[in-house]
Amino acid sequence: MTHPPATTAPPAPAPTPPAPRRRVGPVVARVVAVVAVLLVLAAAWVAFRVWQAATALQDARAGLAGVEVDPRAAGTVAADLEGLRAHTSRARDAASDPVWRAAEVVPWAGDQLTAVRVVATAVDDLVRDALPAVDALGAVLDDGLRGPDGRVDVAAVSRGAEALRTAAATTAAARDRLDALDPDRLVGPLADPVREAQRTVARADASLGPAARGLALLPGLLGADGPRTYLVLALNSAELRAAGGIVGSITAVRVEDGAVAVVDQRSTDQLRSLDTPVLPLTAEELATHTDRLGRWVQNSTLTPHFPRTAELVAARWQRDVGGPVDGVVATDPVAIGALVGAVGPLADPDGGTLTGDGFVRAVLREAYLRYPHSLEADAYFADVASSVVAAVGAGGGSTEDLVGALTGAVDERRVRVWSAHGDEQEVLAGTVVGGGFLAPPFAGAAGVFLDDVSQGKLGVDLTTAVTFRDARCDGPSPRVTAVLSLDFRPPADVATFGRYIAGSPDLGVPLGTLTTTVSVWSPVGAGPVALRRDGAPVGGAGSTVAGRDVQQVASVLAPGARQEVAVDLPLHDGGVTVWTTPTVSSPGEASFRCP
Repeated sequence: MTHPPATTAPPAPAPTPPAPRRRVGPVVARVVAVVAVLLVLAAAWVAFRVWQAATALQDARAGLAGVEVDPRAAGTVAADLEGLRAHTSRARDAASDPVWRAAEVVPWAGDQLTAVRVVATAVDDLVRDALPAVDALGAVLDDGLRGPDGRVDVAAVSRGAEALRTAAATTAAARDRLDALDPDRLVGPLADPVREAQRTVARADASLGPAARGLALLPGLLGADGPRTYLVLALNSAELRAAGGIVGSITAVRVEDGAVAVVDQRSTDQLRSLDTPVLPLTAEELATHTDRLGRWVQNSTLTPHFPRTAELVAARWQRDVGGPVDGVVATDPVAIGALVGAVGPLADPDGGTLTGDGFVRAVLREAYLRYPHSLEADAYFADVASSVVAAVGAGGGSTEDLVGALTGAVDERRVRVWSAHGDEQEVLAGTVVGGGFLAPPFAGAAGVFLDDVSQGKLGVDLTTAVTFRDARCDGPSPRVTAVLSLDFRPPADVATFGRYIAGSPDLGVPLGTLTTTVSVWSPVGAGPVALRRDGAPVGGAGSTVAGRDVQQVASVLAPGARQEVAVDLPLHDGGVTVWTTPTVSSPGEASFRCP
């Protein structure tokens, strides 16, 4: 038997050497160490930059103390603008560091860094762009806004308007960035400065925005695009109406390329009462003011909504006198007296001179004692009002003094302007100078207004004020009590002045007694308001106008008497504004804000 050949077993494979061990621990440790060092360095760098920004902002804060980004500060915004800019630029540079910006993604700490950066850049924008623009407006005024003949340099007004537009745009953008910050998410030492910055820039925006829009209208209003005719209403505060007083006279002025000239003038005796209103009145107007609003030109100021007053007066002028009316301006003796102080003493139509200091009493009391008959007194009042307008148009007074007088009058709500041109009126309606109490921007405001019933000229002896007390700033229905105080102090012999001054005997009260209708207008949608007279609840005639509840009560004051009318008003965002009748003693607005 044949056997297969024998086979040899294959050799055993050589053992595989073990793989070398990776020593990763030291590598990771080194990376972590490097990252930690970098983080520490970054944190230290950011901390250093925060210190730089905070120090620079603190330096800037000292320089900004007392500075208002306001057109009224034109030319005197900051004594050392370059120094301020150096401080705010340092703060901005520090906060714009790329490491800083990267660190803003870190939870919680990033919110703090973002807040500092936003404040730094916002303040720097104000100092770099807004303050110089406001100062540029001052330069326009200093260079001579009016020529020797009284003509206003319309081109200079346009330059000033552009400067103010720049300041307003810068401030509005800064406000938007600041308002996006939530101080409640910030640490205590940072939260309060952020709130302060928000309040400061909000005030600046509230001032610059309307001023810029208003100044942009001036070239057109001054006749840059063609001649304009305006009616200037001189309101008589001796006989009060909601807007400040009865219409005492109307002066027509022509404005062309900045030149102002008186072209016509009418006393109210020349525009006597009508049998029917000059324009159709609404049911709400009739219920609140009766048809007196549209029948007597004097009573066109019964409404606190100046655009309606202007429409009624313009319609009456066009009906009885004729010609175009491009706008209506109204002001009172206090404001006119300030203009007299600016242009210098004026010749009194009766001889002698009229000065700013004695103007109010001269035209509201002394003239009526000289002229006991209404026709003569009205003619005198009209002549004086016309001469003031003519003096301003002829170049009287310095620009600085005139601007100061007008600014003060606007601040006290003693000047109202309406334009018959729709695009202009749309802008004016959103400003306080437009006097549009019923306009949407002022829906949250309340109103407390006075209408004289005495048919005399006793308002010059009345001291008024609107104050606030008993604020309830917390709780579900925050409110404050607004108090109108009335203090009547005529001369001891007022009853001998005659009925044209001392009032009508047909009212059933002694001559020299001041009888006034006090009307309280609620904010839109706030509902009825309850009134108290000298602490006791009082009811009166009620109506509704444009979503506002209106309550009217009587005030009867013998010589030497005082009285208070109080009303509880709702607070919105911690505050309320009350429009009121400007009198010889008090302005046409009062405001309250919770601390």
